Amino acid sequence: QLILVESGGGLVQPGGSLRLSCSASGSTLGSHAVGWFRQESGKQPEGVSCISASGGSTTYADLVKGRFTISRDNVKNTVYLQMNSLKPEDTAVYYCAARTFRDYSLCTAYKRDFGSWGRGTPVTVSS
Repeated sequence: QLILVESGGGLVQPGGSLRLSCSASGSTLGSHAVGWFRQESGKQPEGVSCISASGGSTTYADLVKGRFTISRDNVKNTVYLQMNSLKPEDTAVYYCAARTFRDYSLCTAYKRDFGSWGRGTPVTVSS
């Protein structure tokens, strides 16, 4: 069983930065692509970013390109999301998820392919 735990969320001012962490236990995260998703209150979850198992490829949603950076340290069994130039519309609960189905080492746009999810960490961007 692959267990994921997010951390690093909190309250930040517009224009500020925050780094989220996704730590895994129970299995080796390095075998899986990992995605970050976010869910605004009352809205559907949306994909934010994804990194392949090796870290060799990354993807970003258009709304966060140039501001967010995903990375991973497979020795530490951890994936990170560095968020800069934060905007109020970035306010959401952020989840990390490991792809467990199909070609699980690679990123995918399909949320259903991610079978292991953390409980989320809330991020609030407000002055």
